[in-house]
Amino acid sequence: MCGCFVVALGAFFPRIALALIWLFGDAVERAFNGDWIVPLIGLLLLPYTTLTYVLFYWWIGEVTGFTWFFVVLAFFIDMGSYASSARAQSYRTA
Repeated sequence: MCGCFVVALGAFFPRIALALIWLFGDAVERAFNGDWIVPLIGLLLLPYTTLTYVLFYWWIGEVTGFTWFFVVLAFFIDMGSYASSARAQSYRTA
């Protein structure tokens, strides 16, 4: 039940979902082997990618094979959000 809530929240607010997973569980620490700088950078710059990686690591235990497709797809979603905000900014200044 908790996993479904995180996915639903993460669809619209990935930073909040990732922060909640980080604060109230150990999935982020296990996914990144106790490192804190990589998930922090991911939280700030690539929230969908980091959240996808952590969720697959949490549910499956590792990210291998076809699950990397979803991590790469999340990366493209992150890049698309940056591109769309840059495009919107250029329309406002023109």
